[in-house]
Amino acid sequence: MTYKLIVTDMDGTLLNGEHEISDENKNALKKVADKGIKVAIATGRIYESTIKYARELDIKTPIICCNGALIKEENGNVIYVSKIEYDLCDNIIDILEKHNIYYQCFTDDTIFTPYINEWLRKYQMQEDLNIKIIESDNIKELIKERDILKFLIIESDLSLLSKVENELKNIKDIELTKSFFDNIEIMKKGVNKGSAVESLAKYLGVDKSEVITFGDNHNDLSMIMYAGMGVAMGNAEDIVKENSNFITDKNTENGVAKALENILKIDLK
Repeated sequence: MTYKLIVTDMDGTLLNGEHEISDENKNALKKVADKGIKVAIATGRIYESTIKYARELDIKTPIICCNGALIKEENGNVIYVSKIEYDLCDNIIDILEKHNIYYQCFTDDTIFTPYINEWLRKYQMQEDLNIKIIESDNIKELIKERDILKFLIIESDLSLLSKVENELKNIKDIELTKSFFDNIEIMKKGVNKGSAVESLAKYLGVDKSEVITFGDNHNDLSMIMYAGMGVAMGNAEDIVKENSNFITDKNTENGVAKALENILKIDLK
């Protein structure tokens, strides 16, 4: 089979435990690109948190951000965007604040949050990223004129998280997914990585059978199922593995590079 597009998730997939792209993964993707195969990133992160890694790989293919809510080129050209309308944001925030649960809402370059929690503080320290973070006790007012692409909820009390998730399911026109066991991610209805990869493939003139996708968590499932070759990481959730065509090694074991070498039958060392 001839493959023309490779799309990889970042956290838990392309990045290792230190939030870095290993030399093995970097070399493999660069050699694949040299053979004319396009490489793209599909992540739950915002654009400004992703572009650094795309530049590290010298990727010119548009980047899929916020679980598919935004597809954007390095030159700033937006191919696709789906924002959460303000009335939906208003309803979401009402539920979250009623339960006093921690959340963040994302534009393409800014994170709005009631306060910087330990997760966000570590995130800032781990990576030198050009991200604007705005704290406020009146998020509703701040986001009125902003294009909100995604909400991220983080809660260690899993029973509370489940309760909030069930309430959120009553809101029409939103999509819920997870990228870790203790979070919920909210986008506009119909927004997911699978639909975004489909849009990107059509934009590039690539058939779904010619696409390889890599992922590890629930928010990657739709693109794993869409692609001609969906690859689950060794550390992936069971549901991702069960719906994949190929299971590779863990993200900490250069699983992306090893899968490409196996699937494409070429020496990438």
